[in-house]
Amino acid sequence: MKFVIITGMSGAGKSEAMKALEDIGFYCVDNIPPSLLPKFGELCYVNKEKMSKIAISLDIRGRDFFDDIESSLDELSKIINDYEIVFFDTDIKVLVQRYKMTRRNHPLSTDMNITEGIKKETQMLKPLKIKATKVINTTNMKPKDLHGEIKHMYLEEGRENNTIISLTSFGFKHGLPMDSDLVFDVRFLPNPYYDLSLRDKTGEDKEVRDYVMNSDTSVEFLERLKDLITFLLPNYIEEGKNHIVISIGCTGGRHRSVTITNYLYDYLKDKDYRVIKKHRDFKLN
Repeated sequence: MKFVIITGMSGAGKSEAMKALEDIGFYCVDNIPPSLLPKFGELCYVNKEKMSKIAISLDIRGRDFFDDIESSLDELSKIINDYEIVFFDTDIKVLVQRYKMTRRNHPLSTDMNITEGIKKETQMLKPLKIKATKVINTTNMKPKDLHGEIKHMYLEEGRENNTIISLTSFGFKHGLPMDSDLVFDVRFLPNPYYDLSLRDKTGEDKEVRDYVMNSDTSVEFLERLKDLITFLLPNYIEEGKNHIVISIGCTGGRHRSVTITNYLYDYLKDKDYRVIKKHRDFKLN
């Protein structure tokens, strides 16, 4: 079980880190009181088959409980001895600028100015920083850079990315899928509809697939489509896109689009992408 505690200075990027962890499959709990850490850790450990990746954030909003933080961590280590603490830090000048830009109040600045609040927070969080497994300074980081760092640290070994690719076959006569990122029209490919023996079958049937692909145009198109998708996906992923919807359409959504979608699905699975497919219209008349 992977158990990660995200903590650090307010405004240093903890919320962005939690978003990044959630994107790659962590069960995330925001701002849990430190005194509840051992009980929560015990609950996670008992259910570790279902909850294999856990991330919680601890920050100064739970300041009324921070006197218990060291004893709580000691108790947690008796239950989960290999938990990690990732501490996010940023230079004071940059933190002040961030708060002024967003016009938000620092959690401790209700009865003092922002700089004084940050200095007080630094002292309160010192025990956590000392215990941290890793300290990440986000002074010169943009949110995109922070997401990339988190994903680099915690993506499953051997998997290039955790982006989900959704492949959808559809029929143009039933309308475009509204959530499409990429749409490909395959109505120029050989149409099994005009073969009466194939009309009631779908691209899930071998006879239909063979009919569609028994054409130099079909074979060349599929290879060019694979090359294009192979080029595009890493660029989408680099930009931080976590769910990409590729829609492939023919007239009715039963034959050609289903065939090409199935071939593309097999290709992307072999490339170790997380890919799902849906044949939206293949049961419609």
